[in-house]
Amino acid sequence: MALQPLPLPQADVRLDPAFLPPAAAAALLQELTATVGWRHEPIKLFGKEVLQPRLTAWYGDAGAAYRYSGLTMQPEPWTPALQQLRRRVETACAAAFNSVLLNLYRHGQDSMGWHADDEPELGPAPVIASVSLGAPRRFRLRPRPGTGPAHPPLTLELPGGSLLLMQGPTQHYWQHAVPKTAQPVGPRLNLTFRRIIGQ
Repeated sequence: MALQPLPLPQADVRLDPAFLPPAAAAALLQELTATVGWRHEPIKLFGKEVLQPRLTAWYGDAGAAYRYSGLTMQPEPWTPALQQLRRRVETACAAAFNSVLLNLYRHGQDSMGWHADDEPELGPAPVIASVSLGAPRRFRLRPRPGTGPAHPPLTLELPGGSLLLMQGPTQHYWQHAVPKTAQPVGPRLNLTFRRIIGQ
């Protein structure tokens, strides 16, 4: 299935819920969970330093550093598995990426708060391609307070093997989040491919 657009104003968001076959997605989840150099990093939140409620890793081309919430991440070199997935994502999205942020949500209490991927090094119209592996989790989108369009929030359940593309003006007008859940849920690994400008 190709990427299909979602009906959101002032945004270009597309979803392919079956981007990777189930067996390939399960094998990739197992390999990456075991081999990636996971970190549990502190970030600054409302002026306080707290541990992120998930594990993270940053891979990419040499020099593709990424900064957010007071944290600077230097890239680890691409692994063969990540290189292969990058090529597949680039073909599907007709875009070029030089880095990937990996987030491992170990259980339902791991989460990602409301934010937009609008850091300067992502350029004026960031292209973010997000591959999900493992247990489905809710992914929420809402208009940015004070700037976004009048539109109700949207909740998607992203299954393992799905590909979500956010590009164009999306990060200017919308925020996204992965909320906590009290339901028993298995691990989820999310890979967001990006292009750091100037690299």
